[in-house]
Amino acid sequence: MQGWNGWYHVNGNTYGTWLPGDPRGWRERWHRRHVEGDYKDPPPPGLHEDRHERSKALLTGEAVRLNRRQRRVALEGIVEKLLDRDTELLAASVDAIHYHILARFADDHVRGPVGLAKKNASFLLREHGLPGTVWARKCRALPVADRAHQLNVYRYILAHANKGACVWTFRDGIIGGDKTHGRDKSHGDS
Repeated sequence: MQGWNGWYHVNGNTYGTWLPGDPRGWRERWHRRHVEGDYKDPPPPGLHEDRHERSKALLTGEAVRLNRRQRRVALEGIVEKLLDRDTELLAASVDAIHYHILARFADDHVRGPVGLAKKNASFLLREHGLPGTVWARKCRALPVADRAHQLNVYRYILAHANKGACVWTFRDGIIGGDKTHGRDKSHGDS
């Protein structure tokens, strides 16, 4: 399904923070088999504990949790690359373990530009002492259905500031977090 006028709500996680067997719920890749529960209605405690332990054992590094300074750096990197690629961006947020983006993507190609944005953020984070893999593979691109849905997603992303996330909007630039590079590229005060 394509997004209304090319708009998508994109989200993803940092490396190792949402694995198969997670007690908050999870999905098998390509939905090969039904897995009971999701983050809104988690599975019964301990149901997939063996799978979760096996998934953690397969990690090649530690799970990544971003501190406040790293959240801002990551957000700057994501926003900077998306805007450099002429992606129309309304809002984005990064918290300790995940990110959200509300943007219009040319020709409904989402994963390529988001992958480059994550790569840019990883590069900037390396300069701030976070080496190695930062992001989980791929992202979840949810098509926006209509204007009302777009407004709901926008408000949802902004609400993450109340939960400690660093947030960027097309009006206000970056909200929250500490200054990092001596630059505060809010891009898009249009």
